[in-house]
Amino acid sequence: MKGHLDGMLLAALEDGPRHGYAVMEILRAGSDGRFDLPTGTIYPALRRLERAGHVRAQWSEEGGRRRRVYELTPSGRRTLDDERHAWQEFSSAVTALLGPHRRPVTS
Repeated sequence: MKGHLDGMLLAALEDGPRHGYAVMEILRAGSDGRFDLPTGTIYPALRRLERAGHVRAQWSEEGGRRRRVYELTPSGRRTLDDERHAWQEFSSAVTALLGPHRRPVTS
């Protein structure tokens, strides 16, 4: 997951603002439980994305509870597009190497 967390967090915010726990739930549900990440991973990464200008955060109140809500900025949307493009290139290369088709060895 190293190197892909930021893109996954940005994707979780693509459909609109969410608080941190909702982001965690999207990652968990969207991965069939494979990415059940702790708050100690999610919140520092969201703060890092905020400092980089890719998300903006503001406090909101729901049901008497204050929560920090995160949303993508235009920079975050561009970064998400870049992350998706890089992932497509990387996953295509790995699939080509690990796929079921055997490649002839050349020297």
